[in-house]
Amino acid sequence: MRSADKPVSEGIDDVDFLRGSEYGLLSVLLGAAPPAELLARVGALRGDATPLGLAHIDLAHAAQASDETAVGREYFNLFIGVGRGDLLPYGSYYQTGFLHERPLARVREDLALLGIERAGAMREPEDHIAILCEIMAGLAQGQFDGDIAAQARFFERHLAPWAARFFADLETTGSAQFYKSVGRLGRTFIELETEAFKLPH
Repeated sequence: MRSADKPVSEGIDDVDFLRGSEYGLLSVLLGAAPPAELLARVGALRGDATPLGLAHIDLAHAAQASDETAVGREYFNLFIGVGRGDLLPYGSYYQTGFLHERPLARVREDLALLGIERAGAMREPEDHIAILCEIMAGLAQGQFDGDIAAQARFFERHLAPWAARFFADLETTGSAQFYKSVGRLGRTFIELETEAFKLPH
């Protein structure tokens, strides 16, 4: 995704930068099977005793215990499959039971309002969880033009209705091993974001 207006990302505070980093990490892990270099970087994550910090530690341990081939096979089984994967990471499916439904149209409408366009040869529809996380990362870190109210609106319309359920499913799906920890991180982070957006801004 890219911004049509290329806004300047100056003046981003530390909290928004870190929020954007969490969304960015989820986006790259869910957008494609991670290569060995990315697994090594994830394996170096550190954490603390907070729920999010513990999720980081768990994800780092999972990355250290994994290899590119095994995680690639797991990604295929979970999200692609022969016919279809174990999970369908799309807002339309989680909210209506079908693909390419009204939730996807709403995402496209809001992207147009924000001046965000598809970039490159992206094949997935815009309600894919990786793309929605990429957009939130860009909003939080100033790569896309939008204040905290725009972030809250996008989150409430396109992630709050289903993302926590998706990540909980990923966390508990029997075929997930490395991605079980991705599910834990995503669920924990989305729960924190949900609470944070309820606070006055």
